Amino acid sequence: MASELEPEVQGPDRSLLECSAEETAGKWLQATDLTREVNQHLAHYVPKIYCRGPNPFPQKEDMLAHQVLLGPMEWYLCGEDPELGFSKLEQTNKPSHLCGRVFKVGEPTYSCRDCAVDPTCVLCMECFLGSIHRDHRYRMTTSGGGGFCDCGDTEAWKEGPYCQKHELNTSEIEEEEDPLVHLSEDVIARTYNIFAIMFRYAVEILTWEKESELPPDLEMVEKSDTYYCMLFNDEVHTYEQVIYTLQKAVNCTQKEAIGFATTVDRDGRRSVRYGDFQYCEQAKSVIVRNTSRQTKPLKVQVMHSSIVAHQNFGLKLLSWLGSIIGYSDGLRRILCQVGLQEGPNGENSSLVDRLMLSDSKLWKGARSVYHQLFMSSLLMDLKYKKLFAVRFAKNYQQLQRDFMEDDHERAVSVTALSVQFFTAPTLARMLITEENLMTIIIKTFMDHLRHRDAQGRFQFERYTALQAFKFRRVQSLILDLKYVLISKPTEWSDDLRQKFLEGFDAFLELLKCMQGMDPVTRQVGQHIEMEPEWEAAFTLQMKLTHVISMMQDWCALDEKVLIEAYKKCLAVLTQCHGGFTDGEQPVTLSICGHSVETIRYCVSKEKVSIHLPVSRLLAGLHVLVSKSEVAYKFPELLPLSELSPPMLIEHPLRCLVLCAQVHAGMWRRNGFSLVNQIYYYHNVKCRREMFDKDIVMLQTGVSMMDPNHFLMIMLSRFELHQIFSTPDYGKKISSETTHKDLVQQNNTLIEEMLYLIIMLVGERFSPGVGQVNATDEIKREIIHQLSIKPMAHSELVKSLPEDENKETGMESVIEAVAHFKKPGLTGRGMYELKPECAKEFNLYFYHFSRAEQSKAEEAQRKLKRQNKEDTALPPPVLPPFCPLFASLVNILQSDVMLLIMRTVLQWTVEHNGHVWSESMLQRVLHLIGMALQEEKQHLENVMEEHVVTFTFTQKISKPGEAPNNSPSILAMLETLQNAPYLEVHKDMIRWILKTFNAIKKIRESSSTSPVAETEGTIMEESSRDKDKAERKRKAEIARLRREKIMAQMSEMQRHFIDENKELFQQTLELDASISAVLDNSPMVSDMTHTALGPAQTRVPEQRQFVTCILCQEEQEVKVESRAMVLAAFVQRSTVLSKNRSKFIQDPEKYDPLFMHPDLSCGTHTGSCGHIMHAHCWQRYFDSVQAKEQRRQQRLRLHTSYDVENGEFLCPLCECLSNTVIPLLLPPRNIFNSRLHFSDQPNLTQWIRTISQQIKALQVLRKEENTPNTALSKNLENVDELQLPEGFRPDFHPKNPYSESIKEMLTTFGTATYKVGLKVHPNEEDPRVPIMCWGSCAYTIQSIERILNDEDKPLFSPLPCRLFGFTTTTPHQHCLTFRKHLLPSSPNDLIIIDDCLRSLTRFAAAHWTVASLSVVQGHFCKLFASLVPGDNHGDLPCILDIDMFHLLVGLVLAFPALQCQDFSGISLGTGDLHIFHLVTMAHIIQILLTSRTEENGMDQENASGEEELAVLALYKTLHQYTGSALKEMHSGWHLLRNVRAGIMPFLRCSALFFHYLNGVPSPPEIQATGTSHFEHLCNYLSLPNNFICLFQENKEIMKLLIESWCHNTEVKRYLEGERDAISYPRESNKLIDLPEDYSSLINQASNFLCPKSGGDKSRAPTLCLVCGTLLCSQSYCCQTELEGEDVGACTAHTYSCGSGVGIFLRVRECQVLFLAGKTKGCFYSPPYLDDYGETDQGLRRGNPLHLCRERFKKIQKLWHQHSITEEIGHAQEANQTLVGIDWQHL
Repeated sequence: MASELEPEVQGPDRSLLECSAEETAGKWLQATDLTREVNQHLAHYVPKIYCRGPNPFPQKEDMLAHQVLLGPMEWYLCGEDPELGFSKLEQTNKPSHLCGRVFKVGEPTYSCRDCAVDPTCVLCMECFLGSIHRDHRYRMTTSGGGGFCDCGDTEAWKEGPYCQKHELNTSEIEEEEDPLVHLSEDVIARTYNIFAIMFRYAVEILTWEKESELPPDLEMVEKSDTYYCMLFNDEVHTYEQVIYTLQKAVNCTQKEAIGFATTVDRDGRRSVRYGDFQYCEQAKSVIVRNTSRQTKPLKVQVMHSSIVAHQNFGLKLLSWLGSIIGYSDGLRRILCQVGLQEGPNGENSSLVDRLMLSDSKLWKGARSVYHQLFMSSLLMDLKYKKLFAVRFAKNYQQLQRDFMEDDHERAVSVTALSVQFFTAPTLARMLITEENLMTIIIKTFMDHLRHRDAQGRFQFERYTALQAFKFRRVQSLILDLKYVLISKPTEWSDDLRQKFLEGFDAFLELLKCMQGMDPVTRQVGQHIEMEPEWEAAFTLQMKLTHVISMMQDWCALDEKVLIEAYKKCLAVLTQCHGGFTDGEQPVTLSICGHSVETIRYCVSKEKVSIHLPVSRLLAGLHVLVSKSEVAYKFPELLPLSELSPPMLIEHPLRCLVLCAQVHAGMWRRNGFSLVNQIYYYHNVKCRREMFDKDIVMLQTGVSMMDPNHFLMIMLSRFELHQIFSTPDYGKKISSETTHKDLVQQNNTLIEEMLYLIIMLVGERFSPGVGQVNATDEIKREIIHQLSIKPMAHSELVKSLPEDENKETGMESVIEAVAHFKKPGLTGRGMYELKPECAKEFNLYFYHFSRAEQSKAEEAQRKLKRQNKEDTALPPPVLPPFCPLFASLVNILQSDVMLLIMRTVLQWTVEHNGHVWSESMLQRVLHLIGMALQEEKQHLENVMEEHVVTFTFTQKISKPGEAPNNSPSILAMLETLQNAPYLEVHKDMIRWILKTFNAIKKIRESSSTSPVAETEGTIMEESSRDKDKAERKRKAEIARLRREKIMAQMSEMQRHFIDENKELFQQTLELDASISAVLDNSPMVSDMTHTALGPAQTRVPEQRQFVTCILCQEEQEVKVESRAMVLAAFVQRSTVLSKNRSKFIQDPEKYDPLFMHPDLSCGTHTGSCGHIMHAHCWQRYFDSVQAKEQRRQQRLRLHTSYDVENGEFLCPLCECLSNTVIPLLLPPRNIFNSRLHFSDQPNLTQWIRTISQQIKALQVLRKEENTPNTALSKNLENVDELQLPEGFRPDFHPKNPYSESIKEMLTTFGTATYKVGLKVHPNEEDPRVPIMCWGSCAYTIQSIERILNDEDKPLFSPLPCRLFGFTTTTPHQHCLTFRKHLLPSSPNDLIIIDDCLRSLTRFAAAHWTVASLSVVQGHFCKLFASLVPGDNHGDLPCILDIDMFHLLVGLVLAFPALQCQDFSGISLGTGDLHIFHLVTMAHIIQILLTSRTEENGMDQENASGEEELAVLALYKTLHQYTGSALKEMHSGWHLLRNVRAGIMPFLRCSALFFHYLNGVPSPPEIQATGTSHFEHLCNYLSLPNNFICLFQENKEIMKLLIESWCHNTEVKRYLEGERDAISYPRESNKLIDLPEDYSSLINQASNFLCPKSGGDKSRAPTLCLVCGTLLCSQSYCCQTELEGEDVGACTAHTYSCGSGVGIFLRVRECQVLFLAGKTKGCFYSPPYLDDYGETDQGLRRGNPLHLCRERFKKIQKLWHQHSITEEIGHAQEANQTLVGIDWQHL
């Protein structure tokens, strides 16, 4: 970054190199004033070593610093050579039983869910693997950096505190001995001296605040005028802002600015300019000016270079101290003493205090260095850990104040160390009792929330980003409070009681400020204008939820504390209700002869708040009083008699009424803020300390008052008192035409009120309310969640409340209530409810949301119907209440309750439209059911001589009071049983009547109280029988009706077939023709099939009709007709590559004629098989382009396809495509229409003929190129040239294809050329035909590999879009998708067939639109690589040619030569000879590169004919290669190698000739499981003993083999100077992943960013193709690619996968697919937890293991070239993926 004014970097001073550490140390030992000596030494040398120029040289600086500065200290400390001294110290030192490993960012940490005292207790990977916890339930997370391993800390673990490694060190720990006993007196003295001086120097210089002068004792004599412009990190400005500002301010390139920004972000500061004061000041002013517009400016200081030098050395010193104390516990103890020793200025003057208190002024790098030092010293020495904790607690308020002002994250603040003290139980207790820590934390918290309203409640401002930031900081205090409370005390001292209760007082003060905050008033008239602020209050509530629960847990542990806390809480609540009756007039309510005094209050008119933490805390404590039986042991100590139940229930009741009214739509005009508050009130995160406690509070109130009074107050609050106290309300409503909305509103309120009563009586599963334990509660939650639907483990955990240890308690009970179903290839494992648990289902479970309730009801009724049971969902049998709540059940038989029930039933019987609703009736029936269950329980459990006071059955049998003499409830139920409009509820009513009779029988048998006989019971039996018969009759009618409908449907079907006969006939014919194509055509079924050569099986021409998917027109495929095309996708591919490091330097000059056997990069073509007219496609593509241009003007977003690159989606199945392949007839039949002579030349003659033709062509080409000087000369030359017989080089064949087809041939050819070479399209380029042949060969090779890897036969139904169709597309109607229904359906084969056939035929026909001479030139060159000619010296050797590509090139270029040959040699003969020639060359290739060692076991048949022939051939080779080839004596081994090596080539050739010549494949090859060697040879006209080929053409082959073996490259290979590919080539696979995911995390945590000097990578990402780890998504590793900055992954895709990449983001456990710069998507990872779920983002932390099936699925996508396709589908389905800047990953 050196710019114009910067001075040169000076070399190191001579004096530095001559400085001797030993001498300096000697001088110090003699010194009288050591401090002055050392300071002078530092003042002289530090500026000479550090900061000598604009750019730091850390290695050189560290080396010199060690020699000149740290060396003397080590000598002084040891008194001898440090190497000896330190090793002695190490030997005498006892190894620590604490691990203390400080975690790096991203390192895996493990917490045992069974044994850890709290979730902050973690182990490093090494300790974890050596501990007992690896077999327990553990949680795995990645560290944010900064914590340390708790192995060896007995307070952190309930069991197994040591791993195997640290257990060895525990044997000696009997007594806490002083570690200094192992050190000699003088070592102690010297250490003390040097540590005191150095530590003080470091603290002094790091906390130094002046910018241009040093402390007096460090000032230099001559001071240079060199300054640094130092830029500091903050959390406000973004990377982009900093980079932009630096480019302007210091005139550097973007790359340099990125470097600066990265360092600033990592270390907290970086110098951005070096020079004189003026020069640096100027840069500072630009930076400040540029960044102060929106926010506060970046912090910049101009600092003298010597200050920066000393500060750099100060950091070095602290790291050095950290490493020195590692040698001995004694040295650690001395450093701790030095650090905590009070200085001369009294309070807070120790070095540790000074560092802590200036923490927020230090930069990031300095902070992390001194935090590390504290961790390795103070926190590792248990005695000083305690002292340090006390200092920390004393300074707590100040540290937190600084932290609030500071803008760095908590992770780099000293306040983050709180977790190290507060979670250690003994330290936490000590700090509570001695330092009153609880009160301090809460007071500090209250200090930061200063905004209050007139009543002293918290008031939050608008929740802006800044507010949220500040508020987040304040919340860290709650976290500290949680740490302090997380481990509960087992023994209480009086001190602890007193201090805890003081803390409890402070906590009540805090809750008091929250009681009633954010009150709301109902909007009437117009909608609320501005949504009120609600988030902050709920955030606070959420954060405090666990603290409130933990406070209660602490209280529960000691009876005295509980009683005191209860009193205090009640007192505060009474204060809050102080103004309870002020201004609200009293009012008397009366119903059924009961009357009660209350206040006039309307929720819908007055203010009401959801936040009532004090009431809820009291409810919690009341339950504890009940649970711990304190209420019965010490009733005199509790103020239970002082409780005023109406006061207790008032606010919770208002809150629940508010919810009911919101549900009834009365608060619509209050906007979303209220809806959100109600949502969170019931949400699993808050409900435990909100909604649940409100229910408990009401239960408490009811159990203490007359239930009639309670119900009257409740009716009044629900604003329903009027309705139930007015007789004949129902008739009035139906007679008046009142406002329909109002009636609807009242109905909803009645339903909600009934629901509330059900909850009050039924929710007794909290220990203390009902006689249950905690597991019953969690079981019940799970049963009700699984009643809705089967759930995955993670869903279930999310729906259950977590405790402070992030545990739900689910695992302990899940086995009892549910079965686990394992997942398949997709999806996740599910828990299903056990059938026997269904009886515990309660339809009105209080944690159901409305949607969940209706789903659960539906699911349970469905289940009952399946089990042929009646569909009633009666209330379950409930456990009894605890004594304190026992009177609660009386609410069910209270007069007012009976009135409510009677009224609702009366309305139902009268059946007037609006007044009642089914839900209302259903709730009343449920309540009656609950009352009956309750009475039945009472009767069954009654003791002798006790009278059951619960007489609900008697009360419902009595008719109503005069004057209106309404019938009894029982009578009304019997009436309703036969009401036609209550079909759904009949089962329930029947169940109620049945239960009533059962209770009556029990009462009669025990005859405790005679029940009044009613007329109903006798009626009931007969009506039941009647009903059964009625239902049977209905079922029969329904069955007959179903049968009739089915008959009608099949009749309609038959008619349709009759009317559309010809259509069905066609379909059948088509199927028949398909099967004829696929199996053998019947005409050629009884002979063997031959795919090529003069003996090629003749197949009758099939006419082909196809339909365009765009215009639906049908057309026959003909030579002269309009072109039909298939949508296709061409892409570069490295899937088969054996060498990913190859890179085409200059695509414009690259010659792709010969493919190297390493297949380093090929061109792959895939198609979805959908056919269009060429002109229809052209129109469609134009419209896509036009649409894209219009869209670009509107919004600049990427789509899933790139129109500029010719991409589009197939109009039918939306598969990504970028070109089209024309459909053609077999080209060979068109060109090969000449006569065939019977005598065709053999190989030798044919080679000679072709060589002559080539020679003639070359002479002619030369002639054409030489200038036309002497015509006569020219003519002579032509005469001299003997043209081979029948060869007419001047003949140019006519192109048989129509213009439209020719255009499409050119289009697809150009597309393949453009994509394959990454160049601009140019249809004239001579390389176009080569690329077309190459794509054909490569595609066939990749198909062959897929079939081979999946052990599928060669002509089996191939995978769908061959390479592309995956199940994710939405269009299931598309033909292609038949694959997933019928894996081997004929349609499937057609698609693959279509694609490969079209591709092969296209490649065979493409020469007709290319220049004839160009194609001939290519043929000559290809031919010369096997049969050497005169003119081609620079051809690759036989080892460097992929033979299949060569075969395809030769066969497809041959017609260009053969069309001018009229001597009668057929194309077929040429094909056969080319194939034989290439096959022989391939066999030689295999033999030359054969690697296998002979083993002694020779097989018996080793001397067969073939084995001998191979051996003879090998010996010939041995001879030609000058004996460089290793000798082999086993023909059997050679034969086996050759057969295995040549098999892929034969399979590819069979596919190629099958599609080229259209000869059906023999049925033998279609079978699986056998080796088809002989069948393939027959099909390909090869002799089974293919060595015969060599013997038949001995002469010529000798010459050829000799020429091949004499190539210098072959010699080099055989002499071991170079490598070559050996055969068969192994299929590429994705890398092997470890079984356990944590080993991947560990590997990634050790990965350093390659660019930023040893920094940890933030997003380490693993390439699954080659295994490289990359530093993704960061500025440091961006590189330039084609003029754009791209991230490491995108850059890697270009070098490793030709633009396509598959990565695993290790920290997120996410698979990333990338294609090009703009396309990418995330894919489900192959790692699952024990519950069959992935954990993207590692949020749950369950151990993850590799699922091989899912990994294979990813590998298959890669093999099938479907990655781009998968991304396209993902982006189409999820638009947010389109907006991500994939190129920066």
